[in-house]
Amino acid sequence: MALHLTLGFAFGLLGNIISFLVCLAPIPTFYQICKKKTSEGFQSFPYVIALLSAMLWLFYAYFAEDATLLISVNSITFCMETAYLSLYFFYASKKDKIITMKSVLLFNVFGFGIISIIAMFLTHGKERVKLLGWICMIFALSVFVAPLGIVRKVIQTKSVEFMPFSLSLFLTLSAVMWFFYGFLRRDFFVAIPNTLGFIFGAFQMLLYVIYRKPRKSLEKPTLDESPEHVIDVPKPDETICCELNTGHEVVEDKLVEEQPKQINQDKDLSDTV
Repeated sequence: MALHLTLGFAFGLLGNIISFLVCLAPIPTFYQICKKKTSEGFQSFPYVIALLSAMLWLFYAYFAEDATLLISVNSITFCMETAYLSLYFFYASKKDKIITMKSVLLFNVFGFGIISIIAMFLTHGKERVKLLGWICMIFALSVFVAPLGIVRKVIQTKSVEFMPFSLSLFLTLSAVMWFFYGFLRRDFFVAIPNTLGFIFGAFQMLLYVIYRKPRKSLEKPTLDESPEHVIDVPKPDETICCELNTGHEVVEDKLVEEQPKQINQDKDLSDTV
């Protein structure tokens, strides 16, 4: 039992470290936002959902037994996602500010508020922990299923441009660590959704290996299509044609002028004789 708890703590600690690295992934995006002083082209919805996830897991960990590592990682996530949303809101256009505010009010205020009221007033003790565990598990499963849209796009375009390998790798490693943490500590509300996270993460990395290089065409150009066998005959320039015509007319004029002179010379010669 002690070995299980020690290993569980070790996997939880590693999960904290890797999850922190995952939280740092949006920093280049917000660097561009701050540099350009506009959030145009970026969406705030992923950060709203990540913030809600951290809030739900914090609420669950508060009532669960010995969930210090869950509290630590989700506290960090809560602070970082709040900072991201604050920066986004500061540089967003009026339209994006309204959309972001509506999303925060709908999910993080109204949605989380309803869950909190139900958990606090309609359940007690272990029933409350189970209810919050089921809610967190279902929400985590839906979050892990969300990247299927990117997977579909990769398969259609045969390009991994929109699926960074490093992010997929860290998400997969994070799922592995939290799976073993939940399994060893008999917390299946943590273990079950991370099983699906590992499967989807491994599938994304497999797609990256398959589509990381563009396919080269193996067809050889035919004789008619090969540019080496095409002879391009240039058309004569109009100025050259005009010069040729002008020169031809000058020669004809000179011949016309010289013909009477030649006739007069022949006539004078015949009179002399």
